[in-house]
Amino acid sequence: MSNDTEPRVDSTLSKGLMILEALTAANGSVGVSDLSRQLGLTKSNTFRLLKTLSVLGYVRHEPDKTYSATLKTWQVGRSVVENMNLRSAAEPMMNHLSQETKETIYLAVRDGLRVVYIDKVESLQPIRSWNPIGGTAPLHCVGTGKAILAANYSQLREAMIGRLEAFTDQTITEAAVLDKDMEATRLRGYAIDSGEFRVNIHSLGAAILLPDGEVIGALGISVPDVNLNAGDVERYGTLVQLAAQSVSQALARL
Repeated sequence: MSNDTEPRVDSTLSKGLMILEALTAANGSVGVSDLSRQLGLTKSNTFRLLKTLSVLGYVRHEPDKTYSATLKTWQVGRSVVENMNLRSAAEPMMNHLSQETKETIYLAVRDGLRVVYIDKVESLQPIRSWNPIGGTAPLHCVGTGKAILAANYSQLREAMIGRLEAFTDQTITEAAVLDKDMEATRLRGYAIDSGEFRVNIHSLGAAILLPDGEVIGALGISVPDVNLNAGDVERYGTLVQLAAQSVSQALARL
């Protein structure tokens, strides 16, 4: 009798999950041919699995006959994040950052090539930035997103390059410039958004890590430029870096 206790992997399930992972990582919808070629599956198998995922609500069939992941995927991911106690682990440091800066504080996680804000502390300032919980932003042009991107740059660079959409005249749209910014972010320990997503809104972000070094999310401080004084960028950057490190340590103790 064989002593091999390695569990058998269901082929259909694993292929369906491959498709779902590819769609959530894509910046936009994907056609059946492109998806099957990317994953090494037959077109008929890919089409059949996409139909099943559509019926289950995880995939949407677009009018142009391409497919995209729905928010149901994000909802499952959000539940996982909440079950890992990320929000409760981050809450003390978010409140600390709020007290120290009086600005809007965000907790974000990655969803493909975007971040999703899963928690926030409102600004105490009369002039403030605003994004709702559940709101999203591209990785390459906000503090939380750039922090996550820098920590995963070797894996995400190829997908990110070519999708550097401009939102303001400060947005990084060239690969070489992004490369330098990501290196500076890694060396500094925190990311800087100098009005790259919204005009006159700056943000600082730092990545939150699991014990194995995997990036689970990021903390961010969002500041209208009229609230910034000399030295605030460096001070806020250091604060958010230390706060993110504290949350990472808290997760390691759970």
